[in-house]
Amino acid sequence: MKKIAIINGPNLNLLGKREPEIYGHQSFDDVLDELRPRFPGMEIHYFQSNHEGAILDYLHDIGFGMDGIILNGGAYTHTSIAIADAIAAISTPVLEVHISNVHAREAFRHHSYFSVHCVGVIVGLGMKGYELALQYFNE
Repeated sequence: MKKIAIINGPNLNLLGKREPEIYGHQSFDDVLDELRPRFPGMEIHYFQSNHEGAILDYLHDIGFGMDGIILNGGAYTHTSIAIADAIAAISTPVLEVHISNVHAREAFRHHSYFSVHCVGVIVGLGMKGYELALQYFNE
């Protein structure tokens, strides 16, 4: 069974409540409840934190024993060289996901420190991005 971790960064604990016109009305628990049955051959782990250091620690803890990591770093995507360095340091492949189209938003969101270290990036497809990322790791 493949082991996949989904990591969501700051403010993504507010999914379903936060700016529903951008992020939708589903909580991430609802999303996980839909995804897990669709991927019965995968053990899906979930972690969310608003704290950069906690995300770093989690990447260090799992980054050598998973089959894949799906990372939505939220705002840290555009600011955290430390998380980018952690992605570069681990052996588990990381796929970057963003719910909104960051390229259609504020200019500071157009740059990702993570992308250069990731196997791919899925942007702007809403919660469907997580499903597509799981499909990638399911092949």
